[in-house]
Amino acid sequence: MTRLSVNINKIATIRNARGGNNPDILNVAIDCERFGAEGITVHPRPDERHIRYADVRSLKPLLKTEFNIEGNPTEDFMRLVEEIRPAQVTLVPDAHNVLTSNAGWNTIKYEDILKDIIARLKQVSRVSIFVDPEQEMVAGAKRCGADRVELYTESYASGYIENREKAIHPFIKAAKEAEYQELGLNAGHDLDLINLEYFQQNIPNLMEVSIGHALICDALYYGLENTIQLYKRAISSEKL
Repeated sequence: MTRLSVNINKIATIRNARGGNNPDILNVAIDCERFGAEGITVHPRPDERHIRYADVRSLKPLLKTEFNIEGNPTEDFMRLVEEIRPAQVTLVPDAHNVLTSNAGWNTIKYEDILKDIIARLKQVSRVSIFVDPEQEMVAGAKRCGADRVELYTESYASGYIENREKAIHPFIKAAKEAEYQELGLNAGHDLDLINLEYFQQNIPNLMEVSIGHALICDALYYGLENTIQLYKRAISSEKL
């Protein structure tokens, strides 16, 4: 069964654009769980342009599903994770000036650094590494000590309309490598109601998808509760 984790960063972006506390991201997170999400994802960045560290601290005691904290493992981020002790921490190599995540880890080049980071974080959380769909990067994640990998799906999403079979091919190979390495498998970035079902049907052992931007955009038209159900239907082995 593939689980849906809703990334609520976009909700925080809307709140921050106007100031105040509307929409209330704590209530939104609780509602996402109530509407069927099996997890909540946040990605705090150093400039706090959407989710703030204070938000992460406020969310922790309220959530009943899996809490996934994504981010670049700066010392401040590491301390936050050690304080909050989420179910999962996902390491993402974001540069400070990027608009959104745009690359996976080079688990070969940064193996020694990642080993130390992961060993520290595994004391408090399950650790996933954000990687490009390359077999060697998946294998490298295993050597670094990760529990899971999250496949960066931008290339699949951008190539889906033109040739979905070609677009998904490297992801199938990466997923098989994760299975061989006995790593759990997550995926995320630009997955939506158009391309999600085909991805889930063709990627073996997909445990979790983390979706934010597209899901929140769809919620403007369909409503949040209905949208979450639509996404759950897209990843369900037994279609509702």
